[in-house]
Amino acid sequence: MSDFDSPWKEALDRYFEAFVGFFFPHAHAEIDWSRGYEALDKELQQVVRDAELGRRVVDKLVKVWRRTGQEEWVLVHVEVQCQEEPDFAQRMYVYNYRLFDRYNRKVVSLALLGDERADWRPNAFGYELWDCAVSFRFPVIKLLDYADNVAALEASLNPFAPVVLAHLKTQETRRDPEERRAWKLRLVRGLYARNWAAEDIRRLFRFIDWMLDLPKDLEKKFWQDLFQYEQEKHMPYVTSVERMGIEKGRAEGRAEGRAEGRAEGLLEGIELALEIKFGPDSLCLLPEIRQIKEVDRLQTFHQAIKKAAKLEELQMLISPAE
Repeated sequence: MSDFDSPWKEALDRYFEAFVGFFFPHAHAEIDWSRGYEALDKELQQVVRDAELGRRVVDKLVKVWRRTGQEEWVLVHVEVQCQEEPDFAQRMYVYNYRLFDRYNRKVVSLALLGDERADWRPNAFGYELWDCAVSFRFPVIKLLDYADNVAALEASLNPFAPVVLAHLKTQETRRDPEERRAWKLRLVRGLYARNWAAEDIRRLFRFIDWMLDLPKDLEKKFWQDLFQYEQEKHMPYVTSVERMGIEKGRAEGRAEGRAEGRAEGLLEGIELALEIKFGPDSLCLLPEIRQIKEVDRLQTFHQAIKKAAKLEELQMLISPAE
């Protein structure tokens, strides 16, 4: 099952200004970005807990400065649910007035909907009783509205363009893994075509990789094709065998809290790196490699794949010491 929340949250953390510029250009023009901005995520979580509305995902609360010099609080809510949430507008209202009450500052609530219901566009909440009325509305961006703008998204230099396209193609290819593999490769190639810095390419690749998950066999094919593409371009930013599997192993180890998790992640990375660099025949080494239980030895072997010119060099590393 594809993960939407994690890549969107990380993208907002890394590219908040670009997010506002891409989806809410009017607000972007009113903000003095030269003065920077301050993330207030801890403060937001306190408001969420105080609201007592159950589990809520509100990604960013950011303090910005308007070009007039006035201080402004901006609340950005990124909604990536794939189904309607009946109380969404009410929740936006509750957060807005609670933030205003706490900080006595104007609050701008912005919403982005990543679900698949084209007609679900909640953008207002209110009620009226005995001549007393409450009315609250907020701007909403619907990702489905970008579905027919593939060419524009692929040409855009805003980092959120490939994130949006990855989100849409993840939904569209849910039942077609081969098509998903093709789009994943196309999207990653598009990162290089924009001539972005290596670090930005790696970060945005991470978002795409998170969303467009593939079955194991197609994942291998994707890595092989990407490795070949990077070799042709002389830009091994993503497929460096030094990176493959190491981060996954560490993540699994942290999640499981034991060395077995790290070792399993490294073994998957080693298998992938071997097949990409030396072909399927190199997998004959796997039975011996799987006998290695020490995480440090697996990390050393994994890193050695990058420098090895011949498979025999790696065989020497796993052979029993004399």
